[in-house]
Amino acid sequence: MNEVVADYLHWLASERRKSTATLRAYGSDLRAFTQWLAAVPVELGAVTRFHLRRYLVELEQQGLVATSVQRKLASLRGLFAWLQQQGSIGKDPAKLLKGPKAPARVPRFLTTGEVDLLLSQPFDESPQGARDRAILEVLYSTGCRVAECAGMQLSSLDLDEGIVRVLGKGQKERLALLGRPARTAIATWLPLRKQLLRTARTLDPGTLWLNRYGRPLSARWVFQTVVDRARAAGLQASLTPHGLRHSFATHLLDRGADLRTVQELLGHARLVTTEIYTHVSIGRLREVYDHAHPLGAARSATMSPAPKGS
Repeated sequence: MNEVVADYLHWLASERRKSTATLRAYGSDLRAFTQWLAAVPVELGAVTRFHLRRYLVELEQQGLVATSVQRKLASLRGLFAWLQQQGSIGKDPAKLLKGPKAPARVPRFLTTGEVDLLLSQPFDESPQGARDRAILEVLYSTGCRVAECAGMQLSSLDLDEGIVRVLGKGQKERLALLGRPARTAIATWLPLRKQLLRTARTLDPGTLWLNRYGRPLSARWVFQTVVDRARAAGLQASLTPHGLRHSFATHLLDRGADLRTVQELLGHARLVTTEIYTHVSIGRLREVYDHAHPLGAARSATMSPAPKGS
């Protein structure tokens, strides 16, 4: 069984070009499932939908939230679909299996005022200060994922055109747009980046973001940079790079961008994934209503507060 899982993970890496994080998650899920099978016991080829349902129920009884159970089910679906494709099993027991329904959650995002507070905070004039400012500007300007930001290459950057090529999930490449503040912040960082390399006496690795030793900045470090800078800016709620991604998408839609465009900019494979960002402010809804409804603006104008004492 362990060999089967190893072969499947190798196929995901070589044929589907899944990320290291995805392979790690799938591997953990499938190894836990193989341990459960050994305890039942049942052979992999004899697994039925009943076994899988029982496994999912036990996961829920252990206290796993619906989203975690759904992820483990996705790992199992992928494995059994691959086994059927390879001819190792005749029927896919996971094909029509449904997991627990996860509650709909509105992503945490910043208001424009909170974004201003985050980006206008003072940064020191060191290379690290310029780098941190540029990272925040790029994350909000592009809406990219933390791993995509950490992996940005100098060769993928075009400041004149205001674009950067981003390598997303499944090794899919897309163009991300850089606004003027992001371009200015990067232009400030680049000469300091060269200075840092000279000081560290190390070869240029080609990545846009470097640590103080001249080595590529890890995704974990980018994550922590956002958390620390949000705290320094006095933001009440905790902020992660994904929170900036949510803010990017929400603010675009809030100002009239169409869903398809936002889907392209975010690098979503399916439009339904982008639809979670269609929560818009009541102010935007009121603006659209007043503009589009025949009596909207007129009624808003006439609905002034009644005089006191009336």
